[in-house]
Amino acid sequence: MNRNSTRFAALLLTVGMTAAACGSDTEAAVEAAQETADSVTEVAEDEAMEDDAELPATVIDIATSSDDFSTLVAAVTEAELVETLQGQGPFTVFAPTNAAFEQALADLGLTAEELLASPDLSGILTYHVVAGKIFAADAIAADGTEIETVNGDTISVSVVDGMVMIDGATVTTADLEAGNGVVHVIDSVILPS
Repeated sequence: MNRNSTRFAALLLTVGMTAAACGSDTEAAVEAAQETADSVTEVAEDEAMEDDAELPATVIDIATSSDDFSTLVAAVTEAELVETLQGQGPFTVFAPTNAAFEQALADLGLTAEELLASPDLSGILTYHVVAGKIFAADAIAADGTEIETVNGDTISVSVVDGMVMIDGATVTTADLEAGNGVVHVIDSVILPS
């Protein structure tokens, strides 16, 4: 049961017990209803903690959990950003897939080794990160705006044919939530100006 439905059930139970008490000892019934509501709230809080425990701890854990992000993980490791992205955050990461990196390397005429050795690597990676948790619904609401990235530049957010676009890259999978942020998979590498 999710947190809101559990709280709603507790409210209904409280109202029902209070109404039943109208013909008897009202104070005792109200006390019993409050104890029941407190008990249901405790269960809801325990369930919320369990839900949080099921989340990957960090956005890095999401990236390392899939072979489709091996190039991104190698780049983040080379740029010495792993510890930062394992921090408290929260972070929103727009994560290019391996295919997205392959296309970017082909377009730029670079090898993976040249990209990893690039002095611009950290700036490129932090251009894919925004401070705070931005879920898909937030991105849709931000249609037509620009959002500041961790590297200081801004990315444009738009919605085209129902798809969220970040600087022209399409979000293919949204809202992969971690304890310290959220990851959105994108189909191309975005580059700062």
